[in-house]
Amino acid sequence: MATSTLVAFWAVTVLLIVVPGPDWAFTLGSALSGQPVMAPVAGLVVGYALLTAVVCAGVAAPAARTPAALTALTLIGGSYLMWQGIETLRRPTLPSAAVDTSATGRRTVLKGIGISGLNPKALLLFLALLPQFTTPDAWPIAAQIAVLGSIFTLTCAIFYALLGTFAKTILHARPTAAGAISRLSGIGMLSIGLVLIVEHIAK
Repeated sequence: MATSTLVAFWAVTVLLIVVPGPDWAFTLGSALSGQPVMAPVAGLVVGYALLTAVVCAGVAAPAARTPAALTALTLIGGSYLMWQGIETLRRPTLPSAAVDTSATGRRTVLKGIGISGLNPKALLLFLALLPQFTTPDAWPIAAQIAVLGSIFTLTCAIFYALLGTFAKTILHARPTAAGAISRLSGIGMLSIGLVLIVEHIAK
């Protein structure tokens, strides 16, 4: 693969990641709860690594072309985001809250895997974006997708680690602002999940 192709893909990746979405909401909400920043980041990274593996294996493309499978994926992913949003609104995280970081950290990692791994738009993004940057006469396509997926995942890890650190450092001493952002995170996940489902049903 040409270096220029990898740089172009990385630039597109950065533009996609910096747009606020469920990953943002989840990272901010988790960081404000007093957990280690790497807990939500690890969950998101594992989810995207699993998506990369699925696309490399060629499993995702047939599923995305099957209406019933796509509907099921959208309903599961959207419902999961809505559920997480409702839970966040019911119990907004505050910096002053006492947290069992070991047990909560494990739950946070699992939530992160669900948020990134069950996001139907993320799967479709992988299917639509990654193949455009592959070259048939270069390495095997699966290897190229693995490299591109790794670039996306690594960039996510760096960005969300910085975002989580910002939230933990800057907002930790501001309980009112932290509570407001936690509620906005819940609204964001709830809204995105609802939009995913409504958009799919309306098609």
